[in-house]
Amino acid sequence: MPLYENVFIARQDISGVQVDALADSFAQLVADHGGEVRKREYWGLRNLAYRMRKNRKGHYVLFNLSAPPAAIAELERTMRINEDVIRYLTIRVDTLEEGPSAMMQSRSSREERGRRGERERAAEAAPPERPAAVPEPAEA
Repeated sequence: MPLYENVFIARQDISGVQVDALADSFAQLVADHGGEVRKREYWGLRNLAYRMRKNRKGHYVLFNLSAPPAAIAELERTMRINEDVIRYLTIRVDTLEEGPSAMMQSRSSREERGRRGERERAAEAAPPERPAAVPEPAEA
């Protein structure tokens, strides 16, 4: 079966419990049409890049799906009709990402890479490299 990633944004004025119930209904819809939800992540209430339907924030939810195209078409139709869903995006992927998505990775794993300022300070603390001696041109 084809693999898909689906992210939808729900309105800011509904509660987290209502978002969870909405995600459950979408997952059940996919299951009823012969698909399977492999992973589901709630990314939280986040700021939107711009106002959409008078909302400045939205509840983000990610689904990793293994489903036939008919199930995806029905899922998108249902999301389009539902007034609590501001936006959605479904893409077909070759493989599903294992483990937590980039949005869910812990802050500690991001800090292990080191911040830009720390790398620059470390480079400044190291003694400067001496340029190789360049012979002077002989005068004619």
